[in-house]
Amino acid sequence: MHKRIKLTIAYDGTRYCGWQIQENGITVEEMINKSLSGLLGEKICIMGASRTDAGVHALGNVAVFDTHTRIPPEKISYGLNQRLPEDITVQKSEEVPKEFHPRYAAAIKTYEYKILNRTFPQPICRLYTHFIYYPLDVEAMQKAAAYLVGEHDFKSFSSIGGQTKTSVRTITALDVEKEGDIITIRVSGTGFLYNMVRIISGTLIQVGQGYRTPESVQEIIEKRDRRFAGPTAPPRGLTLIGINFTGNDDKIIDMGGQV
Repeated sequence: MHKRIKLTIAYDGTRYCGWQIQENGITVEEMINKSLSGLLGEKICIMGASRTDAGVHALGNVAVFDTHTRIPPEKISYGLNQRLPEDITVQKSEEVPKEFHPRYAAAIKTYEYKILNRTFPQPICRLYTHFIYYPLDVEAMQKAAAYLVGEHDFKSFSSIGGQTKTSVRTITALDVEKEGDIITIRVSGTGFLYNMVRIISGTLIQVGQGYRTPESVQEIIEKRDRRFAGPTAPPRGLTLIGINFTGNDDKIIDMGGQV
């Protein structure tokens, strides 16, 4: 009798070509599949909640897999971490119902985009923040962020390449805060389009630079055209913080594409 195991996974995405297996380079999914297959002695193919893009990090991505192993579910993480490289670590392993799929279960997903805003770069921050020397107006960024909260058609904030049926999404919270030299854009929602969080971040950065007004964000939403939004911010500043599964299965959604 097989069982379904859920993994909560943290990784530094710097050296990976994203989550999803592909031919042009090593990926997080590939590393976990190989390590799990070796540990359990059976071919394992995990199913992930979020297909993070190349260079994007995670503190709490989620994946599931089916197995016939007799190893206790909670012990799988210990054996797996001994086989994984040091930039990927399973934070928790647990058994879940066989019908549970992290990509289609109703959930709130939270990302943070971090900006290092100071005169000169800080080497130890270079892999996890986007450096901007020009002073950013955080208050203006906060005002702009407010226009994005709620249910909207986010077509202007999606790169070509998304395969979802609709570009309507719901952002449940979007905050912009500064602590020291670090500005954090924290966004939560029920699902995201391809590169949506990074395009939102790039747009808010332009507001902070004074290239756009906070009010212009409303117009960008209404245009439903990618050309009117800001640039796609670099991937290194983005981290998937975690996924909170609501358990409300009558609201099954597509969690969206790469971000």
